[in-house]
Amino acid sequence: MSKIIRANGININYKLEGPEGAPVLMLSHSLASNLQMWDAQVESLATNYKILRADTRGHGKTEVTDSPYTVQLLLEDAIALLDALQIDKVHFCGLSLGGMIGQRFGAFYGDRLFSLTLCDTTSQMRDPTIWSERIKAAQENGMPGIKSKTLSRWFTHDFIATENSIINEVGEMIDNTPIVGYLGCCEAIKKMDHTSILSRIQTPTLIIVGEQDQSTPVAAAEFLKENIKKSKLMIIKSASHLSNIEQYANFNAVLEAHINANN
Repeated sequence: MSKIIRANGININYKLEGPEGAPVLMLSHSLASNLQMWDAQVESLATNYKILRADTRGHGKTEVTDSPYTVQLLLEDAIALLDALQIDKVHFCGLSLGGMIGQRFGAFYGDRLFSLTLCDTTSQMRDPTIWSERIKAAQENGMPGIKSKTLSRWFTHDFIATENSIINEVGEMIDNTPIVGYLGCCEAIKKMDHTSILSRIQTPTLIIVGEQDQSTPVAAAEFLKENIKKSKLMIIKSASHLSNIEQYANFNAVLEAHINANN
């Protein structure tokens, strides 16, 4: 069962599961989803790790505030959550928007990290007009109106054609994302440029990307690898943007190996 805690001036919905005294793995989800995105990781990893996951500002059951947001603001939410829970140091894994938060975490709060994992993410939006178009589409059509195109970017065609129950669950996450929160995070992503801070990251870093990721392609992951000193890159075959769902077994294996090596 999730809980609500006050941190950084908002009510944050979170779950903390796993054995007492175990190292903490903090998971940060993508835009237009919520903490349920990580169910397959919790099922696999909560035996040996205490797993903390939370709904990002404006998503799930976490408080919605007026837009625009910044990635720095979302990072401050994450740090404030750790402080409120009296957790000093974590393994951090973020996907897409969560990976953008993770880059700033590594650059500015590396002393609070055992390890860092950046999944299906990028350091810079090279064409911000894409986000202007997505913002306009959401404003005009609502979240249900952008669901189909979003799912087509998040998963491979074969997965969409065969995994109906999972696609429906992810579709519900999109439908249920508050429009104000979605737009606020879109503005944060649109303006984000982390290229100048990557060299500050000293934490052992794993970069994961789906081989068929359209949103943050392999080239974006390779750029991260080239610019983060202590990093390694794992490309997951037969996966698109939400590689943690589409190929969860392979994803879990490489993530667990990384965090085990950096306890």
